Amino acid sequence: MKEGTAALRRIIHTLQRTLRWNRTSVGLMSALIAICGLIVYIWWPLAEEYLGQMDWAGPWWLQIDWLLIGIFAAMSLLIMADADLRTDIPIVLIGAAGGLVIESWGTQTLLWSYYTLERPPLWIIPAWPIASLAINRITRFLDRRIPQGTDRRWFIAAYCLVFAIFLALMVPFVWPTRDKSLTIMALILCGLLIGTPKGWRTPVLVFSAGAGLGYFLELWGTTRLCWTYYTLQQPPAFAVLAHGMAALAFWRVEDLLRQVFNGLQARLARSSEAAAD
Repeated sequence: MKEGTAALRRIIHTLQRTLRWNRTSVGLMSALIAICGLIVYIWWPLAEEYLGQMDWAGPWWLQIDWLLIGIFAAMSLLIMADADLRTDIPIVLIGAAGGLVIESWGTQTLLWSYYTLERPPLWIIPAWPIASLAINRITRFLDRRIPQGTDRRWFIAAYCLVFAIFLALMVPFVWPTRDKSLTIMALILCGLLIGTPKGWRTPVLVFSAGAGLGYFLELWGTTRLCWTYYTLQQPPAFAVLAHGMAALAFWRVEDLLRQVFNGLQARLARSSEAAAD
């Protein structure tokens, strides 16, 4: 028993050192648990319906959704890594607002629909800021692992290839809703973001992190019929890459707001100095 406890402590200590956990990490994890608890409490009929599908007389380990548990565990560990409220709060707010916009577009145009038929369901919105934090951590990891001296031409080539594929998948996917104002706005926004790159390295890393996490989220959601795309694919390739595009959009908004905030700070500092003189 003592050996098992000691081994568990060593594992936790290794995770803390590797993922750079701190007090903010514990706070974020507590907030995540509280949000999940609140969702279950408010939308208890959904949880009750899910639990009602289980055959409690059979082997429970064969009925547990291990993919969901794995995704939740991975994102929980990721959001705790090197947490910092000064950088994480904007990510959370932008992720929540952006997620609401994206879900509204998709469900209002019927590109996808949830099994509850809500357009959009509010209980899915908290997943967006949580995913945004996880993507931020994955991007940092990739940035540390890929040498800074990597030839810039590789990232330019990767940028052109990745976003050419994305547009080639997006246009036919959303084409049935081309007359919808929300779809037109989405196409224009994607075109502007892709056509005005803010560097090459970071956009490629952010997109890759978003699409990588998005694959598992879409795999779970579509195979469990939590949401369904009009193409009935489980999941469609566009949906996976769309998570990368969403991550890039959120990053660009965050970067823009940071520039505005820094500009205001500089202006206030100059005003204070002028007043002191």
